[in-house]
Amino acid sequence: MSAAPGTPPIRDRAAAGPLRVLIAGCGYVGRALAQRLLDDGSTVFALRRSPGGLEPLAGREGELHLLSADVTDPNSLEGLPPDLDSVVYSVSAGDRSDGAYRRAYVEGPGNLLQALSDAGSGSRRFLFTSSTGVYGQETGEWVDEETPAEPRGFSGRRLLEGERLVRARHPGSIVVRFAGIYGPDRTRLIDRVRAGEARCTEGDSIWTNRIHRDDCAGALHHLLSLEDPRDLYLGVDDEPADRCQVYRWIARRLGVPLPPRVSRPPNGGRRRSNKRCRNARLRESGYPFLYPTYREGYGSILG
Repeated sequence: MSAAPGTPPIRDRAAAGPLRVLIAGCGYVGRALAQRLLDDGSTVFALRRSPGGLEPLAGREGELHLLSADVTDPNSLEGLPPDLDSVVYSVSAGDRSDGAYRRAYVEGPGNLLQALSDAGSGSRRFLFTSSTGVYGQETGEWVDEETPAEPRGFSGRRLLEGERLVRARHPGSIVVRFAGIYGPDRTRLIDRVRAGEARCTEGDSIWTNRIHRDDCAGALHHLLSLEDPRDLYLGVDDEPADRCQVYRWIARRLGVPLPPRVSRPPNGGRRRSNKRCRNARLRESGYPFLYPTYREGYGSILG
């Protein structure tokens, strides 16, 4: 069987053979994960509100089944497939409101787990994609899986609530807290620099953390294969970077003027996340990053 480029060779996967995986929320990251699994010869059940856009995946080696359902509507979740090896929950909120986050990250996984139980479709492993937004640090502190999660806003609180629900309902669950996801068709930072809209604030560094879409999918694919994974991982690349440093690097690659420096507002401006996330646990598990820093990731997008 052929494997997706850059997919880490996992001995446990070879021993176990192809998997039966349900991906709930088969969107930006889920579609890339489905591609890797299908290249393994696995059977993928892609669940989303509208299955359109996934048809090109059907020509790959594994089996693809498109499921039209809404995790926020329990009645739409009837007839889920039996005998699943793993479930990956990768739903997005749709809009930035407390209600949307509650529906996507608390009610959604609860509904799905109940539907799986009702259908007798229990799985050995349940992966829940969360966010480093559950950490509320604002002064550049280092955080890892042992750092207490103390979110400042509703989004982090809802994500943490969802994590706790999944852990309580599925003891074999794994939570992956991803940082800012970028990649093909997600070029907002590049577009801001190109348009001359990016600004560098004078004063202390504002640390940012990110991960390329293909490494999100690669990390999930890797964790599905591990014999004895941990219950929590940070999904970030190797190098937290000062926001202005990233702006200036992109500007040089584009050949446009460097973003101007502006004074910090007298009151410090609105509170924003400012932390440095470590990926040591994910690295130690054996996952080799395709894009270890923003330079390789944005460099691939810029050609």
